Amino acid sequence: MPSGYDVAIVGGGAIGSSIAYALTVEPGFRGSVLVVERDPTYRQASSALSASGIRQQFSAPVNIRMSQYGIEFLRRAGELLACGGERAPISITEAGYLVLARPQAMDALRRNHARQLGLGARIALLSPAELQARFPWLAVDDLGGGCLGLEGEGWLDGYLLVQALRARARAGGVTYLRDEVIGMGGTAGRVDSLQLASGASVNAGTVVNAAGPHARAIAAMAGVQLPVEARKRNVFVVACAETLPGCPLVCDGSGVWFRPEGAHYICGCAPAQADDQEDFSLQPDHAYFEAVVWPALAARVPAFAALRLTGAWAGHYEYNCFDQNGIVGLHPEVRNFVLANGFSGHGLQQSPAVGRAVAELIAHGEYRTLDLSELAYGRMAAGQPVHESGIY
Repeated sequence: MPSGYDVAIVGGGAIGSSIAYALTVEPGFRGSVLVVERDPTYRQASSALSASGIRQQFSAPVNIRMSQYGIEFLRRAGELLACGGERAPISITEAGYLVLARPQAMDALRRNHARQLGLGARIALLSPAELQARFPWLAVDDLGGGCLGLEGEGWLDGYLLVQALRARARAGGVTYLRDEVIGMGGTAGRVDSLQLASGASVNAGTVVNAAGPHARAIAAMAGVQLPVEARKRNVFVVACAETLPGCPLVCDGSGVWFRPEGAHYICGCAPAQADDQEDFSLQPDHAYFEAVVWPALAARVPAFAALRLTGAWAGHYEYNCFDQNGIVGLHPEVRNFVLANGFSGHGLQQSPAVGRAVAELIAHGEYRTLDLSELAYGRMAAGQPVHESGIY
């Protein structure tokens, strides 16, 4: 194996593999690429353990545009990620997101809706009566309304996407190495080498931090402070005797969400802020389901009062404690150290856009397709958060 690469990517999940793939198809880039991934089975990968949704219902234009790029990529992913003449097994269920709001939250929902429409998203603003007519299984008495994505929103199999990105990147010449980065060496303002748990050392022209929930530790090896933590998110699988015709992914005003998954439903809810601490464990919290999730589900969908819990798992958000939005781009002081971190639950859906943008940045020194400069590291030192009210 060569000891030096033009680009070394730490982390081969959705973000890291999207960047690796995008470099293989970026005009003008002919360099060598290494991806160091500690778990090539992806059994504990955030991408594989997420609810794998994609939506345009954000408030920040940069997030809306990234999702719009992502949905167009995913619609063509079978072709774009084909290997050996075989299409990649990627499909999207475009059943939409339904974002519900109580009366006091309707002004914000209307503002977001207007911004989404202005950027070309097809989102319907529905009154309680219209919600009831479209979804008769929904309890609407306490609602002011809701927004439903009519296209370009839904979910996919995150594990299959990561595997397809990885396979296509490898077919394009990217080297994947099962190992773990445990240190970095460099001169002033640069990272020149990666030290691996195996004892090997790898020289690199550019280093990309795509380490998901481990991003803070990787950044620290380069002398960079990164406000990213691993936050555990539970996903529960439930069975319901009644069917919910036309069920989209529903984001309730309580914070609970649910969507169909085959003959069952999956659901979850972020913990209260005071209880949401860094947690690298992957043990699902069944007591949380009983105390918080189930009551909210039953209040919104009366048929869920008689549901049956059939399974559960937990995954990680790479949570950006500063503003819950991605941190993307070259570090201002470590000049060959690229950040692609802190997506706070949106990494899978934003990975195609981040992959394209970072590949352009590496190859040409600038963004060409999508300008993600708003997500630069420097916004934190400047105290300029990206304001995003659509955090579900």
